[in-house]
Amino acid sequence: RGSTVFLYYCLSSFGHNTSAIGLMTNSSFDPLKPGEGWQDQGLVVMSREGDDFNAIDPFRLDVSDGRAYLAFGSFWSGIKLSELNPETGKLIRPDSPRVALASRNGGAIEASSILEHDGKFYLFVSFDQCCKGVASTYNIRVGRADRIAGPYRDKEGKAMLEGGGSLVLATTGRFIGPGGQEAVKTSKGEMLAYHYYDGEAAGAPKLQVSPILWTEGGWPSLGPPPQ
Repeated sequence: RGSTVFLYYCLSSFGHNTSAIGLMTNSSFDPLKPGEGWQDQGLVVMSREGDDFNAIDPFRLDVSDGRAYLAFGSFWSGIKLSELNPETGKLIRPDSPRVALASRNGGAIEASSILEHDGKFYLFVSFDQCCKGVASTYNIRVGRADRIAGPYRDKEGKAMLEGGGSLVLATTGRFIGPGGQEAVKTSKGEMLAYHYYDGEAAGAPKLQVSPILWTEGGWPSLGPPPQ
């Protein structure tokens, strides 16, 4: 925001929701010296055993009205949204509510990312299993809403809070288990960055950035997988 870079990170115990999201900032970021200038601002969100959410996979979006939000969540009751103070990067108040955006009733949903486009909001998430190499079943889904807080629905009108989500990208050929996506606006247009496992390189994890295309109905598409 402005000249300050906000970097959200998370810590967790695998398979548990004892997790935390923290924030580091850098007011003089130099791409040639990426490790310098960072200040740890501490805790943003925490989850504990017994909570119905998991405080990992943070994604910040600064929207056109000047407000800022943090989407996060993995498994448990799904994806949550909290408003941030856009200047500090922390919750706008200590008891800032967590709005539920998407859920699979405890099933695999995570890696939320939100894109504001043409007056609407698009929630990208990853379904199913990551991090198993060529056995990964990760796939990218999307829903759309008129407000950042939802309700989000897929192309068929199914609510994402009820397991909905239109398929954007799944395993195709050598590109196995695409997911962990982040939608970004760049000088070259809107892009979706995601990782996958390369079936022609012994399952090596790789990063791909693809342009986001738009259908006449206003839905995002990545077109054919990159070759």
